[in-house]
Amino acid sequence: MRLGVVLPTYEIPADPAALADFAQAAEQLGYSYLGVMDHLAGADLAHRADWEGRETLVDFHEPFVLFGYLAGVTRRLEFYTSVLVLPQRQTVLVAKQAAQVDVLSGGRRRLGVGVGWAAPEFEALNEDYRTRGARLEEQITVLRALFTQEAVTFHGR
Repeated sequence: MRLGVVLPTYEIPADPAALADFAQAAEQLGYSYLGVMDHLAGADLAHRADWEGRETLVDFHEPFVLFGYLAGVTRRLEFYTSVLVLPQRQTVLVAKQAAQVDVLSGGRRRLGVGVGWAAPEFEALNEDYRTRGARLEEQITVLRALFTQEAVTFHGR
């Protein structure tokens, strides 16, 4: 059986030593993988009286940067994005970052993606919240092509 742990984003500060300690402890305890949540822009309830969702204005670590760092301080722990909000990101950049983490970690990267749920984050990034599902579908097609083909041409939205 393989067990994993999710980085406690709210509890661990933006301290490299604390992050390394957590990942190393997870590895020493026998966990197989470490997951990280994703929010790019954050939804600040103090400035959005119309927003009824929960606040996401927390110091969420950039998953690919964090994984590159943690790959250097662990030996076998795998890294995964519990849900990377793909429609908020540029597809080619995600492919490059994910591939780079895979190389730097010796193949210990897994990529989990989703559509996201916080409309204010999409607004802050000038992305259409209503079309995020269709965008995600196209992005997965493009990612698969980028991960498996030498050169990619894609026509879509």
